[in-house]
Amino acid sequence: MAQSTIIKPQPGPQTAFLSTPADIAFYGGAAGGGKTYALLIEPLRHHENPNFFAVIFRRESTQVTNEGGLWDTAAEIYPGLGAKPNENKLRYIFPYGARVRFAHLQHEKHKTGWQGAQVPFFGFDEITHFSWGQFTYMLSRNRSLCGIRPYMRGTCNPDPDSWVRGFIDWWIGEDGFAIEERSGVIRYFITLNDEVIWANTPEYLIKKYGHYDDNGNQMIRPKSFTFIKSDVYDNKILMQNNPEYLANLMAMPKVDRERLLGGNWDVRPVAGLFFQRGWFEIVDVLPPRNELETIRYWDRAATESTPDNDPSFTAGLKQSYHEASGITFIEHVEEFRGTPAKVRNTVKNYAIQDGIDCMVGIEQDPGQAGKAEAESYLDLLPQFNVKINVVRESKATRAKPVSAQAEHGRVKLLRGPWNKKFLDKAESFDGTDKGHMDIIDSLSGGYFVLHNTGRIGVW
Repeated sequence: MAQSTIIKPQPGPQTAFLSTPADIAFYGGAAGGGKTYALLIEPLRHHENPNFFAVIFRRESTQVTNEGGLWDTAAEIYPGLGAKPNENKLRYIFPYGARVRFAHLQHEKHKTGWQGAQVPFFGFDEITHFSWGQFTYMLSRNRSLCGIRPYMRGTCNPDPDSWVRGFIDWWIGEDGFAIEERSGVIRYFITLNDEVIWANTPEYLIKKYGHYDDNGNQMIRPKSFTFIKSDVYDNKILMQNNPEYLANLMAMPKVDRERLLGGNWDVRPVAGLFFQRGWFEIVDVLPPRNELETIRYWDRAATESTPDNDPSFTAGLKQSYHEASGITFIEHVEEFRGTPAKVRNTVKNYAIQDGIDCMVGIEQDPGQAGKAEAESYLDLLPQFNVKINVVRESKATRAKPVSAQAEHGRVKLLRGPWNKKFLDKAESFDGTDKGHMDIIDSLSGGYFVLHNTGRIGVW
């Protein structure tokens, strides 16, 4: 006899999320709480209803099919109930006819592709990635002819700049953390002229804002909503099977750690959260050169300063990685303003001084012009190991890996007159270019190339 598989939530917040009667529920507020698994098993309660149809969204199509993402995780669950996959249409069909489809809403215009749809269940994996307009449009498509009351579910990690933060404000304390005793409490809302109006009972909203048409039909129908908090400590299975996941969260930069481990909805990058002066030990001697992998990475600008402008700097930061100790050493920083010709000459001169064993990192701006300009350095430096790196992520995102290493004492400075300038820039970096953070961009870029050589061009 084949061994049966039991599919069920873990006790605690995951069970609360899967048992709430609310029309709409958001679940999470930290990493590792089993959010995706909970979202995937939610539709299974209706798998014997032949007319049931569920849609689970990620913002981008690649996020659905990424290794370990929605599609892969569903493959570990749905076949146990006899569901058959259709990879081309990204959907599962269960033996009685119920369907679960995976889709994306990468651009705002994609929401109109669902015009006329009637979907009993919508799920949003990482609801903070979606716009308010996408959410409310799908709310209008959340209708049912299969005997199941239409409902929606969403998972989330903290994002202080998302509309979700304001939407769940009643459930979040002044310190930015979820209020324990309010987790799972149901409230009611209506939307009038894009304003969300809340109340503790639907009767209050109906009495104050309700009206009826000529046939006596009630025109205001409040929706019930709840937010249920969870974090990695609620996921006992993950903690048992993958205990290093907690260590990974604790090793993140401070802002990410506060959000994804602590569940803080209000923390934002500010000066001093990425880098602090006291994190950097200054040393007088480097390990043997043959034990180091070295790069000088250039974040280039090509405009001289005048009384009428304040252009960015060209910055070239030289750093080395010592694999045996796991330490990154910052050896030198050059920063200047100049014409395109001066920039090219300076990059070439430093390449000669650093030697052929030092890689030359060239940052490439997106677009064809940026590509041509960056690739011209291949002709300028034919005898050197030139690495061209395309950047698309924000400055804050690019700085996070080296920030985490610095906080744990794994980034050291070789003593030099440039130390103070570097430390001043690092400590004032807040994730933006305020104060011209070209030195930090060259630090982030060089660190990325040293540790992700095979992924250059996709950052």
